Amino acid sequence: MDPASQDINLNSPNKGNSMDRSDNIPDVQAEGAAAAAANSAHPLPPGLTEEEAEELHLELTKVEEEINTLRQVLSAKERHASELKRKLGLSPLNELKQNITKSWQDVQTSQAYVRTTEKLTEWNERVTSSDLYLSASATLDDITHSEAYKKTQETLSEAGSKTSAALNTLGTAISRRLGDMRNSPTFKSFEDKVGNLKHKVVGPRGNGDAVSSPTDTTPTREHPPFENPPF
Repeated sequence: MDPASQDINLNSPNKGNSMDRSDNIPDVQAEGAAAAAANSAHPLPPGLTEEEAEELHLELTKVEEEINTLRQVLSAKERHASELKRKLGLSPLNELKQNITKSWQDVQTSQAYVRTTEKLTEWNERVTSSDLYLSASATLDDITHSEAYKKTQETLSEAGSKTSAALNTLGTAISRRLGDMRNSPTFKSFEDKVGNLKHKVVGPRGNGDAVSSPTDTTPTREHPPFENPPF
């Protein structure tokens, strides 16, 4: 179109329309070029026209925008939920316990768990009612009520009692023997020798200290033998 033939009347209702259409021409051309480039890069599947492909692309764009919007809304809701939990004093540990309890309840009420429980109950009934199980149970009852089993149990019980009594007697004898050894002249002579040795190592006491007997096994000392006396 010749620019001179355009309506330049400012009061005309068509003012600027031709210019707007001329402005939109590059956009339409750009979109057409982009669509052509996309079609050339990704050929259309068989049986799909360009109009249908364009509609699908528009719908895909719209769905992706809705997904991004939902993600933003979900993120805001999660932040709000975290703030509410913080105000209520709900710690992550308590929340984990609640989630575990709820998960276990969901497992118990699930169809797989119910079917597994029913199957195990059925197998248990089959096993307990089988001839092999009944025969083994009867054989075990016969063994526990047999005379040989009773005699063996009585023998083991008697042996345990005798062993306990023997251990008690041995402990009493050892304690008595140690007491006799402590009161024997040999042990007392050994204590006297140890006391004399300690007296020789420690040395005589001061004038104000009482001299302990050589036979005293627990002499009172202010300082150990190897500690320097105070000056």
